[in-house]
Amino acid sequence: MITRSAGRDALLLWFGSRAGLLIATLLGVALGEYLNKWHKWDATLFVTIAQYGYDGEPGKDPDEGLPAFFPGFPSILRLVHFVIPDWTAAGMLISLVAGAVAMVALARLAELEGVNGWMAVLALLLFPTAVFLSAGYSESLFLAFAIPAWLAARRGQWAAAVFLAAGASCVRITGLFLAIALVVEFFAGRESWRQAGWLVVPFVPLVAYSYYHYSRSGDWLAWKHAQEAGWGRDFAWPWEAWGTTWSQAMGSGDFAVAFRMEIVGAVVAVAVLGWLLALRRWSEAVYTGTQAAALMTSAYYLSIPRMLLLWFPLWILIARVATRRAWVFALYGLISGPLMLGNAGRFLSGAWAG
Repeated sequence: MITRSAGRDALLLWFGSRAGLLIATLLGVALGEYLNKWHKWDATLFVTIAQYGYDGEPGKDPDEGLPAFFPGFPSILRLVHFVIPDWTAAGMLISLVAGAVAMVALARLAELEGVNGWMAVLALLLFPTAVFLSAGYSESLFLAFAIPAWLAARRGQWAAAVFLAAGASCVRITGLFLAIALVVEFFAGRESWRQAGWLVVPFVPLVAYSYYHYSRSGDWLAWKHAQEAGWGRDFAWPWEAWGTTWSQAMGSGDFAVAFRMEIVGAVVAVAVLGWLLALRRWSEAVYTGTQAAALMTSAYYLSIPRMLLLWFPLWILIARVATRRAWVFALYGLISGPLMLGNAGRFLSGAWAG
């Protein structure tokens, strides 16, 4: 049962945590310098696409990695830029608004499952890589489509579910895994076959984006090949990927810290997947398992802790346990909260943080 306070509590936690992060990171920094601190890594690539498209800035060698980023976030960023002239501020505003939508939907989804919605929201906000929900990245925008889509599916509102999922497919390749999971959810719920045609809708943006790049370069899988060209993410067997990542993690230097985070993230991902399978949450296991399989068969682990941000079943699982055993949530917060602040500091200092 969803309580009236679920959305209110979610918004209070979201905006309160954003205010706290703002205060913690703004002290002693001029506003322009502060915005520059958030203009890091993928945020710069989203701005490049929004400004110039997938050919990159004129006069410069094109970045082969740009097609890896789906057009949803850059398209909205370009629109918001007409109102907010600073590209970084525009990206952060998108994440702020989208994050609010996502938190409300997460709280309502958790309460539909019979657990405390605010616990699910706070579990997400305290996760070590939660800084990416505030940056000009696509995580918040994806969740703003994906969680309401799942909530609608759970309510049997399949028309709303598939169109929201189509929005998620415009934002990240993760929309593919969401679309597959919705198919499993549909048939596991023994829905009427008359509604089955709706399930095609989330795949349409994925096909359209592939066709767009095919028309440009003759490559249907340009997004995948861009990841290989830009980040060396070729296919590898799981044990090879683990070995490469482990050897990097056991070294020294700043990137060794990041690879250690990747290993911990992979262990958490496998544990959560096993948890979902044990509970026979088949559709959620498909959603998380396909993502884990994709990232853990890459040449090395990259962005697994960030991927976990998108695992809304995880935050509901944590809330389910914490609703019965409050000490579990306290322990989680004591461990994860400081790691979240530390990782935010790494990101804002320009270090690789996930």
